[in-house]
Amino acid sequence: MNPQFPKLTAFPALASLVEEFPKTEVFLVGGAVRDTLLGKKITDIDLLVRNITGDELGDFLARVGRVVFAGKQFGVWKFNEIGRPREEVYDIALPRTEFSMHKQGIYKDFKVRTNPRLPIEEDLSRRDFTINAMAYNLVEEKLIDPHQGQEDLKNKLIRTVGSSKERFQEDYSRILRAIRFSVQLGFAIEKQTLATATQMMPQINNSIDGKRVLPHEVIAEEFLKSLAANPAKAIMLWDKTHALRETLPEILETKGCVQPDNWHTEGDVWTHTLIALSKLSSEEFKKEFNNEKPDLELVLAVLFHDVGKPYTIKTPEKDGADRIRFDGHDEVGAKVTKEALDRIRISAPPGVGVSADHVAWMISHHMLLVHGKPETLRADTIEKYFFSHRWPSRNFLKLLYVDGIATIGHDGNGMTNLYDTLKERITEIKKKTGSHGTKLVKPLLTGKDVMDTLHREPGPTIGTILQEIRAKQLSGDLTSKADALEYLKNVSQQTTPRT
Repeated sequence: MNPQFPKLTAFPALASLVEEFPKTEVFLVGGAVRDTLLGKKITDIDLLVRNITGDELGDFLARVGRVVFAGKQFGVWKFNEIGRPREEVYDIALPRTEFSMHKQGIYKDFKVRTNPRLPIEEDLSRRDFTINAMAYNLVEEKLIDPHQGQEDLKNKLIRTVGSSKERFQEDYSRILRAIRFSVQLGFAIEKQTLATATQMMPQINNSIDGKRVLPHEVIAEEFLKSLAANPAKAIMLWDKTHALRETLPEILETKGCVQPDNWHTEGDVWTHTLIALSKLSSEEFKKEFNNEKPDLELVLAVLFHDVGKPYTIKTPEKDGADRIRFDGHDEVGAKVTKEALDRIRISAPPGVGVSADHVAWMISHHMLLVHGKPETLRADTIEKYFFSHRWPSRNFLKLLYVDGIATIGHDGNGMTNLYDTLKERITEIKKKTGSHGTKLVKPLLTGKDVMDTLHREPGPTIGTILQEIRAKQLSGDLTSKADALEYLKNVSQQTTPRT
């Protein structure tokens, strides 16, 4: 490794702090040190300063920049330096020790004690994982690594600082965070850390006085961050550690749920789902959708799209069915998905924007091409499902594609014939209407055009006429506004004039 740590001069305010208080030490800590050692760009900056009191530090920061937040009781300030963009905020903290009051997994259940003269090594000993328990002295330009975090980075290991049981008892969210770091970094979880995490996983659902120790929104945030990094690996690791069992057991029902091998030679529903998740990062997916990165609503839709199958399965042996059937699994799956995602408050984490309703909608309609046959779908129906602004239509198209390429036929290839036919229809519609990209051309007429031409008041009839004109436009029967107005004249005999 040849890390390029920032210089103290990269933080002019703190360089001035050292000039004014010469005994002050300034350290880069946490993820910033880890990412620098990995050669990654630093996104979050956490700094720690020693040998200066909280009052002195707070007063100084107020003079040289903007203090966004001052958590003086915790020895933490969020600081925006003069001359930097207002959104560029970094944390500055005093060294501190934390004492878990009861060791029941509640991170807030801590007594925090700041100590400006606390050795940096003692501050680092309270942190979660060795790779996050390093510091870089910006004054002396020296790395401090008391827990061999650099060695674990080299060996690609996630290991707790000290006793895994103690670290997890202090804060149960660390159990899920270990999984997340493993997925994000592509590291293995050290054997004892993994065993302890798996053993303690049920405790993430503990309650005290009727209140959850670990809020659902914290679980949702860790789950989404894992999925964003690597969907298939995240699910396998959440399964291996029993995190799925404790949070989203509905997904586990797909294990062992057999499928007809004339359509699904890949195996049961669980296997199909994992293949579909892995396809989201495949070259074929990137090529099909111009390197568009799958967002979390699409990932969740792929994960849950067949979750209704275990609840609806009928087999010849048990139910006398003509073949293995999953009648209505799309609608049942949407209901199961909505309940599961709402339960863990999937929409709660800030800045994510995941809608359980959007995910459920995609699942409830993912059999559209099987039930409706793409060659017989009306052009305006195709617009409704794949170009609407009301629903995640682009993601819906991607879901159908991924489901198809993860459905492996006897020839070893994905079964995308229905998707391919749909794509041909979409291409045909675009060609006939002069549409480009991911949007269709605007309608030829507005509601006002129809009302003025027919001398009608607003009402359901206007909407029906607009829909019919749009269908004819998308089918290439009407190509201009003049054509549409002429069509209106022909139907005007069927309308009632305005009185």
